[in-house]
Amino acid sequence: MKQLRIRVLAGVFVVAGILSWAGARLWNSIGTLPSVPLAAPVVLALIAVVLLATALSLRARFRAQRERRPGAKGVDPLMAARAVVFGQASALVAALVAGMYGGTGVFLLELLDIPARRDQAFYAGFSVLAGIAVIAAALFLERVCRLPEDDDENHPGAEPVA
Repeated sequence: MKQLRIRVLAGVFVVAGILSWAGARLWNSIGTLPSVPLAAPVVLALIAVVLLATALSLRARFRAQRERRPGAKGVDPLMAARAVVFGQASALVAALVAGMYGGTGVFLLELLDIPARRDQAFYAGFSVLAGIAVIAAALFLERVCRLPEDDDENHPGAEPVA
């Protein structure tokens, strides 16, 4: 499984932000801009909490398994792989959603004198922060589930495998 790249996430965030900003400007010139829901930062924050709890649980179980504690519960490799896939998918979606709300929030900065738009700008800002928290938790989960490097290939004088 390939490791998630921060450059890819940043690229998704920036492209989504630019497209969302342009779309918000266009939509506002045609009619009324849809509101930023209060649930957006809440849902993203809940996903970040779930990812962080999963990472901390797996880290504790891996540590107990490494230290050979009696009664240590092992980690099923398939479950760890599923957790990593969930984290990677969550990070990509969070980068996209945070970029969208970031672009909308930047557009809403021009309309802070309207109380409803000011509230939406705050919701958009909190959505970006919660999206960054999801990305950070997903990267932490991925780091926890990373396999140790195979030292057999890195010994000096070892024959390369054909």
